[in-house]
Parts: sequence; structure tokens; C-alpha cells
Amino acid sequence: MTPITPADVGALFVPDGGRFVPTEYARGPWSPDSLHGGPVAALLAGTVDAQPADEPMHVARLTVELLRPVPLAPLTLSCTVPRPGRKVQLVEAVLSDGRRDLAWGRALRLRLQPTGAGAPDLPDPNHGPVPGRDPDAPAGPDDGHDSSSPTALGHYRAFHNAGAELRYVTGSFTTLGPATVWVRLAVPVVAGEEPSPLQRVAAAADFGNGVSAELDFGRFLFINPDLTVNLVRPAVGAWVCLDAVTRIGIPGVGLAECRLFDVLGPIGRSTQSLLVEPRP
Repeated sequence: MTPITPADVGALFVPDGGRFVPTEYARGPWSPDSLHGGPVAALLAGTVDAQPADEPMHVARLTVELLRPVPLAPLTLSCTVPRPGRKVQLVEAVLSDGRRDLAWGRALRLRLQPTGAGAPDLPDPNHGPVPGRDPDAPAGPDDGHDSSSPTALGHYRAFHNAGAELRYVTGSFTTLGPATVWVRLAVPVVAGEEPSPLQRVAAAADFGNGVSAELDFGRFLFINPDLTVNLVRPAVGAWVCLDAVTRIGIPGVGLAECRLFDVLGPIGRSTQSLLVEPRP
């Protein structure tokens, strides 16, 4: 199916009954015919967020298994709670094209303590100044710079060049090695819906291997079949910062790791296993 064009709607996905139709904004860097992992992770995160709970819960870990390339076709989501509990829960989400599973999401949810039980209330940077920013955190997004994506990733509209905005504090898309970059969604995940903090982090974290690449995009593939995000608290504001590094190990294997920040300071970490091979 041909994706909905940006002229029709500005979002990564458009709801269509019980399905979600990807737009050009959701396309990935390795092929114009499949999706970027970030939109896929964000869509799975959204259905985890929507899963009701009897107690206030926080997603402390989200792991996304990218089973195969996700095509530009109508997608369906399902979600279950195989491990219910008052204090600890496991939530599982499945993304499918109606014939086979394309991606799995598993979230670990932990019960929140009442306000004042050891964790501070967090301000909203969209409604006033942000006090008490961690002095060890990276410079903010206003101090960053834009960096165009490598020509090896193609000139078609996609998530990495249109669906998200990236501002580099250190490094760039065209410079190999570690990088520190702020990421925010340029369009909603689902048309007509405000992205949740978990969706914003999931979408941003999948950039880790790309922004800290150790290999030339034109000569190598370093595709992540998974993404794991650990969070000590929800992200505040629209921007998520990745302090990213990639390590290449034995032939064919790599790992991308990110320290995650918001405008207040550290919020967690993310990792991606990498399948590394020469381009065909």
C-alpha cells in the first residue's frame, strides 16, 4: 500500500478503524519501503500507555523486538498483561500486518508511591521556567545545531529527516563516533493524539546507532533488531537527549548505548544490539 502523503496528514500513523496506516514520515533509513524503528517503538509504547491499571504505574523498562522489516501497510496492535500485579506488572504488545507478527513490545511497570514519598514533583517546561536543572546534564537543545543526514540514506522523506528534529551538541550525522544530540518529534505519533512521554523517549532512543555510527553508512549496514529503554522517571518536555556511543565487537556484532536526558537531567539509558554487515 502506498503511504499517505504528508499533504494529507502530518503524523507518523493515521488511525483507520482498528488499524494504523504509516505515512512517509515513518519511513526508515535502510529502505524507503519499510519503517524506522523509532515510529514502531513509539506506536508500541502508546498501546502500553493505554493499558489500564488499578494502581498508578511507571514503565521502568520497555523492550522492543523488531522481528522483521515493518512495511508501509496497515498495521494492527494488540496488548495483554501476562503478569498482572499490584506492585509489578509485565505488559506485552504485538504489532502485526494481519498475517504475521512484525514487532513485539514488553514493558515492565512498577507501582508509584504517593507524592512526597521520596520522589520530587517535576515541573512542566511548557508552562513556565524549569528550575533545578542538573548541572552535569548536556547543554540544552537551544545550544545544539542541525545536521543533515548522509546522502547514503537517500533523499526520500522519512523519520530521520522529516518526522523528527535533531539538534547536535557534539558530533553530527556525517561524523563517525560518539555524539550528544537532542531529539523531538516533528509530528505526532498518531494523528489527532498528543504523544506521551514514553512515546517521545521510545521514538528518540532508536536513533542511538545512527547518530553515533562507527561505520560508513554508504558501505555498511548496522541494523538494530531490538531496543531497550530503562527509565527512572517520565521525560519532561518535548526534547529527549541521547548521549550516544557505538561499539563494534566480533565480526557482525555491535552495541549502541545511550545515556538519556530531558531538560531537567538524566532519565535513564537505552541499548540496541546491532547486526553489522557490508552493504550488498
